[in-house]
Amino acid sequence: MDDRKPPQGLTGEALRAAVDFAITSRRSIRAFLPTPVAREEVEAILAVASRAPSGTNTQPWKVHVLTGEPKARLSAALLAAHADPAVAATHVEEWDYYPREWVPPYLDRRRKMGWELYRLLGIEKIDRARMHAQHGRNYAFFDAPVGLVFTIDRIMGRGSLLDYGTFLEAVMVAARARGLDTCPQAALMQYHRIFAEQLSIPASEMMVCGMSLGHADMSRPENGIHTGREPVDAFTTWHG
Repeated sequence: MDDRKPPQGLTGEALRAAVDFAITSRRSIRAFLPTPVAREEVEAILAVASRAPSGTNTQPWKVHVLTGEPKARLSAALLAAHADPAVAATHVEEWDYYPREWVPPYLDRRRKMGWELYRLLGIEKIDRARMHAQHGRNYAFFDAPVGLVFTIDRIMGRGSLLDYGTFLEAVMVAARARGLDTCPQAALMQYHRIFAEQLSIPASEMMVCGMSLGHADMSRPENGIHTGREPVDAFTTWHG
């Protein structure tokens, strides 16, 4: 049996359009509706994503799924730390997600995205308080009904983080195929100690990132942001 065959009737242009749509319609959503997402739906998404490739099939991903009271309790602890600069300063990321020194064109892209988000929200460049508050929405999972926390065994190497990226993308694309949206969140990594305490994550595991999952609230201005992408020829060198 060839399990690579698409569902009956979904072939050719229809198949290509469905796959392309699930990928290209994905964006980081920063405001969600309270509409619940069934556990069975989350399980289905994770089952599809588990088919992501990994070196020698190591499958390095580990997932914590948060809903209801456990998610609310965790968010309260994160927001309390975020609200106190002295406390926040005692929390640092375990690993460098971003470069230690920003240079063009990456700095330019980062700034453009940030200022566009603040423009949509009506936040001025000098309004540090509102910027801080907006950043804090990460810790409430942007009001999404489901929060996902991803960890990895510390024994794994850098290649496993590359594998992890394919898994995260698969989660987001599988969610889009079901009419759901996501927001991958590196901002959560600063408070990895709080996550470890709240979720009983063993010391042998490292937090990779978090993710919000749910139904997008498209009435919110922050969800109107469309980040640009470079054309293929800008990042591709052809040989032959």
